[in-house]
Amino acid sequence: MNRNEYSEQKHMERAFLIAVHLPEEPDPEPLLRELEELARTAGAEVVGTLIQERERPEPGTYLGSGKIEELRDLVAERNAELVIADDELSPAQQKNLEQALSVKVIDRTGLILDIFAAHARTGEGKLQVELAQLRYNLSRLAGKGTELSRLGGGIGTRGPGEKKLEQDRRVVRNRIAQLSRELEEVVAHRELNRKERTKKKIPVAAIVGYTNAGKSTLLNTLTDAGILAEDKLFATLDTTTRELLLPDKQQLLLTDTVGFIRKLPTELIKAFRSTLEEAGYADFLIHVVDASDPEWETYQRTVYQVLDLLEIRDKPVLTVYNKMDRLAGMEVHFRDDRASHTVRISAKTGEGIPRLLEKLDALLMEGMAEVDTVLPFDKAGVVAAVRKKGKLVSEEYLPEGIRVKAFVPREMLYLFDVR
Repeated sequence: MNRNEYSEQKHMERAFLIAVHLPEEPDPEPLLRELEELARTAGAEVVGTLIQERERPEPGTYLGSGKIEELRDLVAERNAELVIADDELSPAQQKNLEQALSVKVIDRTGLILDIFAAHARTGEGKLQVELAQLRYNLSRLAGKGTELSRLGGGIGTRGPGEKKLEQDRRVVRNRIAQLSRELEEVVAHRELNRKERTKKKIPVAAIVGYTNAGKSTLLNTLTDAGILAEDKLFATLDTTTRELLLPDKQQLLLTDTVGFIRKLPTELIKAFRSTLEEAGYADFLIHVVDASDPEWETYQRTVYQVLDLLEIRDKPVLTVYNKMDRLAGMEVHFRDDRASHTVRISAKTGEGIPRLLEKLDALLMEGMAEVDTVLPFDKAGVVAAVRKKGKLVSEEYLPEGIRVKAFVPREMLYLFDVR
């Protein structure tokens, strides 16, 4: 089901949101608002929320017995058809809650997988989502029996994985193995593309950030990429690479990546690992932060936690505080200790874009070496290479050859007989 079909649905499922707040966790209200936005992105109408303060979730039912009684009454009173938990539920917790509440129960992981199933566009994206769905649901097949027949519609059941759930574990495992092989072929093709980019010696910057921070809008603004950019969570999932020509004529490849989110489902990290690892092959990262969100610090921290999980820790980072147009007249102190550069912009209005381009140029220059040499005339082609991949300061034709002053990537120094 695509996004247009969501909007055309006559009936939106009425969803009640629940969460367990642990003592060491931040204020749950903003984070529950994020779950509400996820639910709406999936096509639900949120009719209520309930938070329980606990030392830890109840092992068998997630909520305590008293809260379950309260929740049962609220679900009936609001005519809720669906309960969504803000954490990943065990199969037993999910089953016991459904029995106690007499409505369908899904967790945060199932909700995000549902959104991914709706938004995947490319063949690779669809393969990744189906694989994640099957792995997630494999442990939930036990004991469902004929109940699987009711999984034919609604939030948490959409996407390519739903039909496979009607088959037994063996068939599901075979499908997982098949998808894994197909994805290995896609990954191999991606690796070839990476090698081709490496041969061309064009620097690469990966755009990372929390979902809905404005990554796709920024890519469109800088390169006229023409990719979908909406004010929604996970509006785009598929990796896009475009070339950017900087004002000083240096070339830079920009690669958009899947948006991050707190409690990013483990199965999604596994399935999208090859896509997320694009950031690991980049020369540096452009970290986009929604400056207008009161929780920007939490989201900024979450992005670094996911990068650490992917073992991407030592890349230079340019942090871009986006959506500054929403903060007109407001003074906000932004800080990112892991960034080597920061800049404030509005990708929507163009505010700060010239300054961003200057920062990108500065980052590229940090990885370059200065040369001042005379090339023989039979090496005139080197000058063209410098224009394309480096920064040509000056060229002067002398009787003995071409004097070149330039900044070039260190891997090009051999062209000048310099090591």
